[in-house]
Amino acid sequence: MHEAHNDTWRVAVVGSGPSAFYTAEALFKAGVPGLQVDLFDRLPVPFGLVRGGVAPDHQNIKGVVKVYDRIAASPGFRFFGNVTIGRDLTVADLAAHYHQIVYAHGCESDTRLGVPGEELAGVHSATEFVGWYNAHPDHRDRTFDLAGARRVALVGNGNVAMDVARVLLAAPDLLAPTDIADHALAVLRRSRVHEVVLLGRRGPAQAAFSPKEIEEIAELPDVDVVVTAADATLDPLSADWLEREGARSQQRNVKFLQERAAMGPGTRPKRLVCRFLVAPTELSGEGGRLRQVRVQHMRLEADADGTPRPRPTGTDEVLAADLLFKAIGYRGVPLPGVPFDDRKGIVPNVDGRVVEGPGAAVRTGHYAAGWCKRGPTGLIGTNSLDAKATVTAMLADRGAGKALAPGSGDIVALLRQRGLDAVTWADWRRLDAWEQREGQARGKLRHKLPAIEQLLQVVHDLRRGAAG
Repeated sequence: MHEAHNDTWRVAVVGSGPSAFYTAEALFKAGVPGLQVDLFDRLPVPFGLVRGGVAPDHQNIKGVVKVYDRIAASPGFRFFGNVTIGRDLTVADLAAHYHQIVYAHGCESDTRLGVPGEELAGVHSATEFVGWYNAHPDHRDRTFDLAGARRVALVGNGNVAMDVARVLLAAPDLLAPTDIADHALAVLRRSRVHEVVLLGRRGPAQAAFSPKEIEEIAELPDVDVVVTAADATLDPLSADWLEREGARSQQRNVKFLQERAAMGPGTRPKRLVCRFLVAPTELSGEGGRLRQVRVQHMRLEADADGTPRPRPTGTDEVLAADLLFKAIGYRGVPLPGVPFDDRKGIVPNVDGRVVEGPGAAVRTGHYAAGWCKRGPTGLIGTNSLDAKATVTAMLADRGAGKALAPGSGDIVALLRQRGLDAVTWADWRRLDAWEQREGQARGKLRHKLPAIEQLLQVVHDLRRGAAG
C-alpha cells in the first residue's frame, strides 16, 4: 500500500458501489490539488450492487464497471476492501485521518410487508434471493426450496421483481454461461417452479418495471406472460392520469399488458401472471410452511394533487403459493457512529450534508451520497448526478473552511497496527483476472467464490504469486 502525503486533501468514502465511484470521479474532476480519495468496503470486492445485485443475464448493465476501472486509475485513488467501518475502523478513526467523510454504503436490508405469517418458511426477501444467485457472501447460505415449489407469489412489480421472476422462470441453460453462483445454478436445475404470480398494489399504469424487463420475460421461449382482461383494464382515473402525466414507458407497459390480455392464458409450460390492485394482508400455512396468501383488492383514488393512490375495497381472496418473495424495496442499515433516520431508513442529510437527525444540526465534514442519502430509487446512472450534487456541497464547504481537522498520519499505518488485512486495488485486479480465467475454464463468464474466507485465500495466493 502506498502512503498518503501530509499535504493532501484526504477524503474517505464508505462503500464502493456506483455512488462511491461517482463521488470519487466528481472529486477528481474538480481538480482539488493533492487529492487523496480512499474507498472502504466491508467485502473484499468492489462495485456494490453492480456485482451483487444486477442479474447475471444482464451483463450489459455490469459493463459500467469499465467506467469505475478508469476512475480507480486516477492518481490519489485507493481501495481498502475487507475493512468494516464500525468494527475494524470507527467513524472517529476516519475523522482523525480525513478532511471529509462520505457515506455511500447504500441500503443493505429489505422492507418488510408487516403482515401476519411473514416468519413462515418459504417467505423470503428478493434481497436474499438476488444476493444468493449473485454469490454475495451475506446470502450464500440461504436455502430456497425450488424443488418443492410449483407456484411462487412475488410481491412488488419493479425491476427487482422482474429479475427474480426471470431467474425463476428462465431455462437454467440460459443462465449457465453467465457469472451466476454455482450453488444457485445447481438449485435452479432442480426447480419445479412453473408459475410466478406478480402482485402489484396499484394498477397497470403505475407498474414500476421498465417495458424492456417485462418484454424480456415474454421473449423466453417456454414462458407466457398472462394478464386477465380485468387486470389490464384501466379505471377512468388511471386512464386520465396516464394521458396527462404518464411517461412513455408507462404507456408502453399498458399497451403491452393489454396486448397480452387479448392473447388469453397461453399454452407454454411456464407462466408469469401479472395481477394488479392486490395487496397481501396475511400469509398462512401448515407445519410452519407457507401455503396461502390472502390479498385484499384495492381501488385507486386521487390524492390532493390528483395522483392515483391505492385504497382497500373491503373484498379479498386467497391465493395458493408454495413460496413468496418480497420485492418491495431496499432499506438502509444503521452504521455505528453515523446518524440514522429510522423512519426513512437513510442517513439524515440536507443536500448531502449529514445532519445529527431530521431537522437537527449539520455534522461538519460528513456527507452522504447514493441510496443511503436519498433512499433506494433510480437506476445506476441516477447515482452519478446524486454524487455530483454531494461533491458540490463538499467543495463549497472546503472553500469556506468547513472541514474536519485530521492529523498527518496515513490510515495505512493504523490498519497495519490493528493487523487488518485490507484488500488493495492491485489485489482486486488480480482477483478479477482470476475469476475470469476460472470462469472461462468452466464455460462461463466469471467464477465468483461466495465466501469471504475463500476470496481472501485466493487474494493471498495471488499476492504471493505476484511477489514471487
